[in-house]
Amino acid sequence: MRWDAQALKPAQPEMPGTAPLLPLAGLVRSVSTPEFAGVTFHEVTAKSVLNRVPAGSRMPFEWTVNPYRGCSHACVYCFARKTHTYLDFDAGLDFDSQVVVKINAAEVLRKELGKPSWQRQHVALGTNTDPYQRAEGRYRLMPGIIGALADSGTPLSILTKGTLLARDIPLLKHAAAQVPVGIGISLAMTDEQLSEAIEPGTPGPRARLKLISRLREAGLPCGVMAMPILPWLSDSDEALDSLFASLAAAGATGVTAGALYLKPGTREWFMQWIAARHPELVGRYRRLYGTGSYASKEYRTWLAGRVRFFKARHGLAGSHGFSHRELDVHADSPRPDDPRGEEAAYPVGSLPQHRVPQEAGQHRAGEHRAGQHGGTRTSQPTLF
Repeated sequence: MRWDAQALKPAQPEMPGTAPLLPLAGLVRSVSTPEFAGVTFHEVTAKSVLNRVPAGSRMPFEWTVNPYRGCSHACVYCFARKTHTYLDFDAGLDFDSQVVVKINAAEVLRKELGKPSWQRQHVALGTNTDPYQRAEGRYRLMPGIIGALADSGTPLSILTKGTLLARDIPLLKHAAAQVPVGIGISLAMTDEQLSEAIEPGTPGPRARLKLISRLREAGLPCGVMAMPILPWLSDSDEALDSLFASLAAAGATGVTAGALYLKPGTREWFMQWIAARHPELVGRYRRLYGTGSYASKEYRTWLAGRVRFFKARHGLAGSHGFSHRELDVHADSPRPDDPRGEEAAYPVGSLPQHRVPQEAGQHRAGEHRAGQHGGTRTSQPTLF
């Protein structure tokens, strides 16, 4: 069936006293098709797509673009779920199935970048919802966005789980010849069954590993955000060893790893999933996270140590070790337990750089077993 034939309600002139289909500014129509069973796309026209990062944020960029809101990747742990409630959707099933599409994103962005006031600061893509989720295959917003940024001389970065990114490798190579480009892939597990259960709309680990290799073979950088590491599900020595071995073999230019983050909106949805799939872990998660969003400092410190060890084992020791900044594990450290102080240390390759990092394989041989002498198996602390 043709996509255009599937509109639930076409655009209508606004008449006094009539209510919009949904409280979405600029709504054109809502579309549902058999190709995307269970998902509705709400096409909107945006007035602006450049978003300034709030003052005081510790993110290493000031501007973002998000062509989609909501995400059919349906990752149970997604930190962005709460943002869907700002549109009067819920943070659970609606986030996965009610996707807002800014159909004019590229055109509006090109106009914004053409303003004399634009200073060509780094623009990050994929900071809220994935720009290469399945709908991108239909809407093809990213080629226009990448082209607009490159043509304006604006450095850019992309973070995604979507293997659809491979479609745009030629375009990204062309952009990288014009401006600094960073590319990040999100991949935190190699267990295909666990991935299918907890991130069901996402390309599996093997597919994403192949994408990393394709990016590196194309001469593009590729840092990996190995997040979230899931307590008792993907944090065993076997799981971490498999993860970092696979990332090294694929040629990742850098890796940042870290524990699950359960902010409001995400926490409720994730705990519902745990109760249904792993009821034996409900009590453990409640004790580990208490009433907050972060795992206990004891757990984060333990995980940071295991991440450092396995990264060193596989020649990735030169890239950042833990999610956010390295934890200070010294007993006499004056730093208070402030999880926000572990601010994001983005992996090498994921942010725009003036020079593409050397091929990972060129420097791995001498480091492959670095630090292995300290590799005595360390069990999880028993207090959580």
